[in-house]
Amino acid sequence: MPVPNPVLYPAFNVIRLSHVELGVRNLAASRAFYADTLGLQVTHEDSVAIYLRALEERGHHCVILRKSEAATVNVLGFKVFAEADLDAAHTFFTAQGLPVAWVERPFMGRVLRTRDPQGIPLEFYAKMDRLAPIHQKYALYHGVKPLRIDHFNCFSPDVDASVAFYNSFGFRVTEYTEDEDSKKLWAAWMHRKGGVHDMAFTSGKGPRLHHLAFWVPTPLNIIDLLDLMATTGYVTNIERGPGRHGISNAFFLYILDPDGHRTEIYCSDYQTVDPDLEPIKWDLKDPQRQTLWGAAAPKSWFEQGSVFAGVASNDPVLKAQPIVAP
Repeated sequence: MPVPNPVLYPAFNVIRLSHVELGVRNLAASRAFYADTLGLQVTHEDSVAIYLRALEERGHHCVILRKSEAATVNVLGFKVFAEADLDAAHTFFTAQGLPVAWVERPFMGRVLRTRDPQGIPLEFYAKMDRLAPIHQKYALYHGVKPLRIDHFNCFSPDVDASVAFYNSFGFRVTEYTEDEDSKKLWAAWMHRKGGVHDMAFTSGKGPRLHHLAFWVPTPLNIIDLLDLMATTGYVTNIERGPGRHGISNAFFLYILDPDGHRTEIYCSDYQTVDPDLEPIKWDLKDPQRQTLWGAAAPKSWFEQGSVFAGVASNDPVLKAQPIVAP
């Protein structure tokens, strides 16, 4: 299936990804990882949840850690341009035959809850409580110095179907991996905010969250984090990297939190705001697709993912296999 033509005037205007809610089994352990080690800033905490933001963000939170009996992902959040876009989104998802509901969420205005056809729980909002800027309060910078949440990557059992759906409300493909035998998509990167991606899809048992990602100032911040993790009890939480992706050209590191939720630390991708920018195609068997320097990803990177709460996973329709590290 070819990459669909972009929808430049969608029914409603998504600005960017915004936040994720993770179900975690031990709030204290998760706080130590995300706040004390990575360097996210706590904006609210109580006995059941911790809210965090990154250092350039003015919105109240980009990550919610909610105490749970199981490690899950409860929702992926996106910001729309205006209140009218929420009403238009309600109409859009209703017309697709998908469930819609207005829900109450702390620190946010009206929130529309829905899901995509694969089952990924989504929420959209126009207004979140605004906090004072802290990007020049350098005494707060520690850990990997996370500046902002950057993207989500999800396992999808049918990447072509996922791309077609998100394309229909304005997400645009920047890069993609095609299986040369079947001509089906194995992975695709889609954006709204003008980077390489806000949302990406990788073929695999799903839907599941493959990873969330944070943008950091430089590759040296990633090296500093590795030294910190290696000497504070987190060496086994380092999964893959550091390295440079072929796709996106970004410098990366993949790490696992105490519940196994995967986070990518990420910097140095490129601008994609031009509406006529042609997507870049990669062959699934190209070793530089995964890592520009040629190193293959470990088996866990293709198999391990975080389940969405209450959502069953299905096997992928595409059986093609990428290069896997021995």
